[in-house]
Order: sequence, then structure tokens, then C-alpha cells
Amino acid sequence: MSLDKAIQHGKEKRKPYRGCKSFDPACRNHGSDTYMIKGRLHNRTKAEQQANAKIKETQSEY
Repeated sequence: MSLDKAIQHGKEKRKPYRGCKSFDPACRNHGSDTYMIKGRLHNRTKAEQQANAKIKETQSEY
């Protein structure tokens, strides 16, 4: 069933976007908004910082 047909027959269950998401696709799920990216990738960036610190530590020992 196509989307237009589903809407016409009342079978469409998706809700329209609200707030910022309605006019800015960067704010939607997996968007490119810098605030959202920082929150989504927090654990990864912390792990990268720890790995870089270990590398610098091992290089300074030599």
C-alpha cells in the first residue's frame, strides 16, 4: 500500500515531527547537529582520548 493510500484510509500511524525537528532535518535522529553529535559520540571520544594518552605514555618511556 502506498503512503498516499494509507493516509487516505487511516492506516498511517506515523506522527508528524514536532518542534525543531519539523523544519531542521539536522535535529532529527542521527542528524548532523553538532550538539547531538557530541552527545551521541561521547563514549567513543572518551575512549579515543584514553587511547591517545596511552600511546603518548608508551612513546615517552622510550
